[in-house]
Amino acid sequence: MHDKQSIALKMNKINLRRIVFFAFFISFVFGIQARNQNVNYLAYIKQYKDLAIEQMRMYRIPASITLAQGLLESGAGKAKLARESNNHFGIKCGGNWRGPSVRYTDDAPNECFRAYDNARDSYIDHSKFLHQWGRYAFLFRFNITDYKSWARGLKQAGYATDPSYANRLITIIEDYNLYQYDVENRSSRRETREKTEQFVPFNAHQVYIANDLAYVIARNGDTFKSIGKEFDISWIRLVKYNDLHKDYTLTDGDIIYLKKKNKKAQKGYEKYIVKNGDSMHSISQKFGIRMKYLYRMNHLDGDYIPEVGVPLILR
Repeated sequence: MHDKQSIALKMNKINLRRIVFFAFFISFVFGIQARNQNVNYLAYIKQYKDLAIEQMRMYRIPASITLAQGLLESGAGKAKLARESNNHFGIKCGGNWRGPSVRYTDDAPNECFRAYDNARDSYIDHSKFLHQWGRYAFLFRFNITDYKSWARGLKQAGYATDPSYANRLITIIEDYNLYQYDVENRSSRRETREKTEQFVPFNAHQVYIANDLAYVIARNGDTFKSIGKEFDISWIRLVKYNDLHKDYTLTDGDIIYLKKKNKKAQKGYEKYIVKNGDSMHSISQKFGIRMKYLYRMNHLDGDYIPEVGVPLILR
């Protein structure tokens, strides 16, 4: 009897230790999580989540993406551009902006950024900015709860120059459970679609992705200026991005990149066998490689004309 009581007492002590250890472990884990969550971020989310959800219902942009971009671009509302000009998304003036502006150093000195009367106007303009410019059109094919594709698509379309931009957005969304705000109310879906259709650019170009770059296919009558106006990009930059000259006349089917091409092709495209009708320029466009790097990788000079059947190194 005494032995049974002793064994029972020992078992109770072991169980008590396990309970205490488990409670300590749980509090430790949640303590780490709490410390990892920035107080300013939490305050920002509380203040602007309803506005992000409202914009999601009107324009079908995930609220998680809007909040994550707002947090990142504005430093949770603490950055100078957000504090003094209510610009929460780092949107630059662009050629079509007629509203108030402010000068601020970002990628280059003294750049022009949009200024707003209040944060709400910034959120509304962010929604319109993504919805009206053709370079972001492909994003709206993604499911509204697919925040990872939206984040990667924003980077591919050239929203930011930071190579880790997509991963930073995804990390913020997951660290702060922002995906919980992407659940769309069924009763609002028809209204959402109707409002969305009102903002689709007329005769807009479809945006495609190659080598992690956004591009469009030129149509008859297109010019660098017309495409530049549609995508709010300087037509001179478009000329440079595509290794062309300013007097070049676009033809139906030309690939036109909306940002600077890369130094090499994406993984999986190590070599290319020249086909009939290929030129160094057409190959560089096909794989999104700047021509000077295509020549350099293959130890060729600028006068080289590719021969059918010859392999070219792409990366």
